[in-house]
Amino acid sequence: MEFITSRNVEDVVKLLKKELQATSTSNDEKNAEYRQLLINAIHQLAIKFSEVAANVIDLLLDSIADLNSTAAYEVITFVKEVVEKFPELRDTIIKRLNSAFPHIKSGKVFRGALWVIGEYALGEQLLQDSWKQIRASIGEVPILASEIRAKEPQHESEQGEDSEEHHRKKGPTVLPDGTYATETAFSSESYESQDSESKPPLRKHLLAGDFYLGAVLSSTLVKLILRLQELNTQERILNASKAEALLIMVSIIRLGESSLVSKKIDEDSADRIATYIRILNDEKDASFITSSFLDDTKDAFKSQINDAEVKKAEAEAKDMMEHAEQIDDSIVFRQLDKDNRAGTKALDDIASASGSDTKKENLSSRLNKILQLTGFSDPIYAEAFVKVHQYDVVLDVLLVNQTTTTLRNLSVEFATLGDLKVVDKPTTANIGPHGFYKMQTTIKVTSADTGVIFGNIVYDGQHSDESTIVILNDVHVDIMDYIKPATCSESQFRKMWNEFEWENKITIKSPIGSLRTYLEELMKGTNMKCLTPGAVIGEECQFLSANLYSRSTFGEDALANLCIEKQSDGPIIGHVRIRSKGQGLALSLGDRVASISKKGKNTPLVKV
Repeated sequence: MEFITSRNVEDVVKLLKKELQATSTSNDEKNAEYRQLLINAIHQLAIKFSEVAANVIDLLLDSIADLNSTAAYEVITFVKEVVEKFPELRDTIIKRLNSAFPHIKSGKVFRGALWVIGEYALGEQLLQDSWKQIRASIGEVPILASEIRAKEPQHESEQGEDSEEHHRKKGPTVLPDGTYATETAFSSESYESQDSESKPPLRKHLLAGDFYLGAVLSSTLVKLILRLQELNTQERILNASKAEALLIMVSIIRLGESSLVSKKIDEDSADRIATYIRILNDEKDASFITSSFLDDTKDAFKSQINDAEVKKAEAEAKDMMEHAEQIDDSIVFRQLDKDNRAGTKALDDIASASGSDTKKENLSSRLNKILQLTGFSDPIYAEAFVKVHQYDVVLDVLLVNQTTTTLRNLSVEFATLGDLKVVDKPTTANIGPHGFYKMQTTIKVTSADTGVIFGNIVYDGQHSDESTIVILNDVHVDIMDYIKPATCSESQFRKMWNEFEWENKITIKSPIGSLRTYLEELMKGTNMKCLTPGAVIGEECQFLSANLYSRSTFGEDALANLCIEKQSDGPIIGHVRIRSKGQGLALSLGDRVASISKKGKNTPLVKV
C-alpha cells in the first residue's frame, strides 16, 4: 500500500476487485476476515486517489448484497467518508445507493444509507427519486391496516369450488382410518418464509422490531421535506410529500404498539418519531429547525472526519519522530564496527536477541513460589519451586529423606490435567538417611487454561516385592502468567463478541470503596486492558461501563464487559461478562474476577 502511486493505482484496484468478487463464492472460514482486509485496502486507495473513487463505489455497492452485515456496514461507512470528501461524486453515489436499496439486508446498513441520502441528496430530481425508492422499500401504508388485511382469510360469502378449495386448504384433512392429517412444520415455515421474503426490505425490518431504523427513517423523511422547501418545490408536491411522511411516521408508531411485531417499540424511538411529527407541523421555528437538520448534523460529521485525520497525522508524526535519525548522523554497520561506535543501543539489541539481558532474579522472591508437596510427618518431604516460561513450566523439586534408612529406587511420577503435557520423566535415585535430593521436570503448556499437575513418590520397601507410595499435593498453574494486556479496535471487539461461543457471567458484590478503584483492581488482577476511552477519567459517578481485552501468549483472545453500580451506602454491584472462543479461558478468568470481587457469585457458563 505504501508503494502505490497514481500510475499504478488502477491496476491495483482491478486486482482487489477481482479478489473481492472471488470471496463471494468461496466458503473458506477466513473468508470474512480476508474480505474485510480487501474492503479496508480499497477504502484507503479511494480516499488517497480520487480518480478511482467512483469506480470503487460502483463495485462495492454492486456487491453489497453478497457481503455479510459487518462488511456491508464497512462499505456504508466508506461511502459516508467519500461522499463528504468528494462533492463532485455525490450525485453519482446517491443514484447508485438508490439502485442498491432493494438489495440491502442489514438494518445497520439501511441506517447508514438513509443518513447519506438525507444529508447529501440536494437536487430536486434526486430528492424525488430518493423519495420514491424509500417509499417502495416501505410498501403499502398504513402498515398495520395492510398487514391485518393481508392476514385475514377470504370472505365467507365465496361459494362453489373456490369455497371448497379454501376449506380444503385451511381445514383439517381426514384420512381413511379416521385420523386427522397434520401439516408438517417444514411446510408451515416455508409458507411463512415465502411471505416474509416477498415483503419490501424496510417493512421487513420494521415488522421484526427494528424501530431504531424507523426513527432514522423518520429523520431522513424530515430532511428530504426540508430540502424540498428550500428548493421552492411546487406546493402540491410538497404538501403531498409532507402528508405521506406524517402517515408513514404515525404508521410506524401504531405498528410498534400492536401485537403484530415481535418486539414492541422502545420509548426512545417512539419519542423521536413523535418529535419529528411535531417538527413537520411546526411553522413558527422553521428557520431554526432547517438549520439544525440540514446544517448542524453535516458540520458535526465533517468535524468528526477532520478530528480523525488530525489524530492519524499526529500518530504518524510521533512514530516518525521516534524512529527518525538526524541527517548528519553517521551510518554505523554493526558488522564493521571495530571501535564500538554503535553505542549502547546496538549492545542492548544484541543482549535482547541472545537473552543475556534477563535480570537476575531476587532469591528472596523465590520463597513466594515454593509449594509444599508432602506433609512434614511423611517419610519423605517434598517441595517444588514453580518457574513459568512462555510455553512451559519447570518444576524444581527438593526431596528430603526424613527416615533413618536409605530409600531405594525412589522415583517421582507426574501427571497433568488440562492442556499440559509432561515432557521428561525424572530418573530414579537412592536417598540416604536424612539426605537431600534435587530433581527437575518440564511440563509443556499449549493453551491459557487452568492446568493441574499432580503425582506421587514411589520407592522400594523393606522387601523387594513391596513399594511405598506418597501422594503429592496438586500444583495449579496460574493462568495469569500467560495472559497479557492487548488492544483492538471497536469493530474487532464487536465482531469477536458476536463470534465467540462461551460466555461466563459473574455477579459482582464488592466492598471496594469506588468504581475507579474496582476497575483498576480488575485490570491488575486479570491482566486486561480497558478499551473504553474516558471510563476512569473525570469526576466519578454512580455507574461504570467498560470493555476490557487481553490476549494470551498462545493467540487466544479474551473479552470482558464490565457494568457496575455504586450504591449510596452499600457495596458495588453489577456484572462482568467474559467471552472467549474456548471454555477453559472463560472459566479461568471468571474465577479470577470472582476472587477479586471477594463476594462475587459465579453463575454457570453458557454457550452463546
